[in-house]
Amino acid sequence: MGPKIIEQLLKEGLVKDFSDFYELTLGDLLPLERFADKSAENLIKAILEKKSPDLARFIYALGIRHVGEESALALAKHFGSLEKIINASLEEINSIYDFGEVMAKSAYEWFHNKKNLELLARLTAAGVRVKSLKLELANAKLAGKTFVLTGGLNQLTRDQAKAKIRELGGDISSSVSKNTDYVVAGSEAGSKLKKAEKLGVKIINEEEFLKML
Repeated sequence: MGPKIIEQLLKEGLVKDFSDFYELTLGDLLPLERFADKSAENLIKAILEKKSPDLARFIYALGIRHVGEESALALAKHFGSLEKIINASLEEINSIYDFGEVMAKSAYEWFHNKKNLELLARLTAAGVRVKSLKLELANAKLAGKTFVLTGGLNQLTRDQAKAKIRELGGDISSSVSKNTDYVVAGSEAGSKLKKAEKLGVKIINEEEFLKML
């Protein structure tokens, strides 16, 4: 479902917000340009397969101002379920590590906006069930540790490295601070490496990082 198809669905009035994608039927798609039987079936199938998104990915996809990929994951790990996030106070959200007042206020206000709650209700009515986040404590050997990645890695992509850290309960930050536990320095590491050296943050290479995993 690329931009042109989305534009077509909007133009035809079949979708107004993203909850409407889950209500699409073969009958809606077949009269449209670009859709033969098979392509329409494939799109409906793909949408149905996305009815159980992971909590962090779902929060990130909401497009909440100031809440990026790492912030969405922090919310998911802190509260564990969408229901708990919706019911959280501003103080609770603000207490999350690396959350500033602006980010916390933005997240709080999004989940207390009537129109946004109506949107979430429509998603639920359409059969979308957001998976709660459950960390296996036995495998969370990086819990409480914050990592910053800088430079290129040879054996893992940046996304794979992030996923490994998250799987083991660790946190990822985009900037180095005194609260950073490890800076993973790959090839051609830049200013983040210099800042880590200045702050006395522990610096490890890719080999040491893989041993930790």
